[in-house]
Amino acid sequence: MDKLRAITVFRRVIELGSFKAAAEDMGLSKAAISKNINELEDYLKSPLINRTTRRMHITESGQRYYDHVRTILDELTNADLSIMESSDKLRGLIKVSVPMSVGLLQLNPAICEFMQLHPEISVEVILSDQYVDLVEQGLDVAIRGGGDLKNSSLKSRKLLDIKRVLCAAPSYIEHAAELKSLDQLCFHNCLIYSLSSSPRQWLFRKQDEIQTVDLAPGSYVVNNGLALKQAALAGLGIVLTPEIFIDEELKSGKLTKLLPDWEADKHALYAVYPYHKEQSQKVRTFIDFLIDYFVK
Repeated sequence: MDKLRAITVFRRVIELGSFKAAAEDMGLSKAAISKNINELEDYLKSPLINRTTRRMHITESGQRYYDHVRTILDELTNADLSIMESSDKLRGLIKVSVPMSVGLLQLNPAICEFMQLHPEISVEVILSDQYVDLVEQGLDVAIRGGGDLKNSSLKSRKLLDIKRVLCAAPSYIEHAAELKSLDQLCFHNCLIYSLSSSPRQWLFRKQDEIQTVDLAPGSYVVNNGLALKQAALAGLGIVLTPEIFIDEELKSGKLTKLLPDWEADKHALYAVYPYHKEQSQKVRTFIDFLIDYFVK
């Protein structure tokens, strides 16, 4: 038995949730995955994974073993990186997950500039507004909106604040009901970003006053910020969206700010990464670059 290979296979099976997924991820056959797990269980004289024809469950012993070997494998990776990245030039692959809209508008230009500075670095970007499990997907960094980290094995660093604006197209305002207070939003068609943590509840501040607005069901719900902007430009309703998405449209008058005395609750963008990636020079340099890029 190649013990290092066997525990690496075991880790990926647990993180990906199936023998098939681990086989595809590692470029091995499903039989090879099963063989490694069986040999590891025989060596340890303890079942690590209970499996049926339809599903698998990690045993209590398997969970303890996974917690230990994950740390050991991460340390081995860090030991390799300490030598491989000790030269002045950074090299290798960085895998990063980026939200679709803000990625295209702001992050992708930053990533391109980073690659020009470090030509021996390759970057694989996954553009998606969906939540991505960093460990399961083998990612180095994920760019995400603010909030508590649900996974204690992750760390985060703030990149920038994102101001959001309540606005609509003049064509909507002209024919819509009067809007002089937040309470009147319930009489309007509010366009909804479905992946928000509270899609039908908007929070606003005015000095020390805070008001939460519960929205009526709107006629348009979408999981992408730029699609939401297009719906607003078409005059379909009122949108609460990052100012960076609509700055030009506000200046040109294609969209108009509403209730400017109230400020929507700010969001922030963070670089999130697994604890063990903190030891990677290329990952640290990448995140440091993003922070400096948005401070400029």
